[in-house]
Amino acid sequence: MEGRVVSLRFRVRYAETDQMGVVYYANYLVWFEMGRAEYCRKAGFRYAELESHGFRLMVADAHCRYKSPARYDEEIRVETTIKELKKKTLTFGYRILNHETGQLLAEGYTKHVCTNLEGRLVRLPESFTRCLLFPSP
Repeated sequence: MEGRVVSLRFRVRYAETDQMGVVYYANYLVWFEMGRAEYCRKAGFRYAELESHGFRLMVADAHCRYKSPARYDEEIRVETTIKELKKKTLTFGYRILNHETGQLLAEGYTKHVCTNLEGRLVRLPESFTRCLLFPSP
């Protein structure tokens, strides 16, 4: 299903690294979240809107495969796509690259289930899914 790719660029901050200047592994999941939020913004839908309508996207599965270390002050690019969209689940795919060299640093996905405020599984709102599938320019 992968189609539209939304990119986000930033520099690795010192606080994201260990004593060797290498990015701590859990920060990649934070970067996934940054990419996911940017994807939704570019699609014209803010996550806060989804919540204000009584829906939550809970992470049901997360996977990250590390290829090469990211280091302090490198410019990073997170590329985010929709890998799968079903009635009640949504899977985002991510690629994290060194923006200057294009080297793949990590790749992965997060699978989300849609719930109501009580935590019960519900269908993704149609208005949200229509936005997520925005056409490529």
